[in-house]
Amino acid sequence: MSAVGGAGGWRSEVAAAVRGECRRDEPLAPRTSIRVGGPADLLIRPAGLGDVVACLAAARRLGVPVTLLGGGANVLVADRGVRGVVVKLPPDLGEERIAGELLSLPAGAPIARLPARGHELGLVGAEFLAGIPGTLGGAAVMNAGTRDGELGDVLVRVELATADGAGLVERAALGLGYRQSALPPGAVVTRVECRLRPGDVAASRAAMEADVARRRRTQPLSQPSFGSTFWNPPGHFAGRLIEQVGLKGHRVGDAMWSDVHANFVVNLGGATARDVLALVNLARRLVKERLGVELTAEVRLLGDFTAEDLQQ
Repeated sequence: MSAVGGAGGWRSEVAAAVRGECRRDEPLAPRTSIRVGGPADLLIRPAGLGDVVACLAAARRLGVPVTLLGGGANVLVADRGVRGVVVKLPPDLGEERIAGELLSLPAGAPIARLPARGHELGLVGAEFLAGIPGTLGGAAVMNAGTRDGELGDVLVRVELATADGAGLVERAALGLGYRQSALPPGAVVTRVECRLRPGDVAASRAAMEADVARRRRTQPLSQPSFGSTFWNPPGHFAGRLIEQVGLKGHRVGDAMWSDVHANFVVNLGGATARDVLALVNLARRLVKERLGVELTAEVRLLGDFTAEDLQQ
């Protein structure tokens, strides 16, 4: 039996091995963009790279699962919370390093930091990241992007921490695909290195501002949500498919398919993870039955979901 399933003070042992902030039974809903979910058994914000490695090593030794929480976008935390350790990297875990056109930034920094820092240096090329929520580490794991580009277009390498240590891994070894990667199990991205290019910073800023303005007109950015819920299937737009089966504006409890953009689940104030899953599963089922198209969720499920939750 793992330490999580048994008695004992595994939380004290993990916390003793790590410098940084350690919180027991910490609510996770405020740390996610949709504001849904229960607590973490133990939330750790490590003080340095060595503490990430120490945390992973202690958890492995004790048989405790580890979950990484980035910026909280595109994740749904179970109502019963997350068992084991949840690692949340602070935005300043390690210093920024600049070498010409190569920017090396902490993985806990917000995605917006990359184009902003580039502009300060007269560099462009990351305009497609405008308005995407989350952290750079999460962006690397999900190969975040839009129709105009993805992080893999500018990514050079990442720093990965495991229970055995930390080191740099080149982009080619990350298995990047459409909104996904193939990182080694249990690895944590702690640093992201990207190459931008010299260019017209004023034009870059204008393009980003226009893109954000378009999103504000067409997406429910004023309400808690994941962002997009489903990937766009080849030849289709997920939001249009959901609208075609009559679900735009449909709600379960306090979760609703947005009446602004039907591929956004919004939290009207008191949504539960079970409410959200019921909406997601309903859309997937109706789109398959009526339109013959398979929808694949961008959203990752984190934590202690029951079989009943998943079958809603």
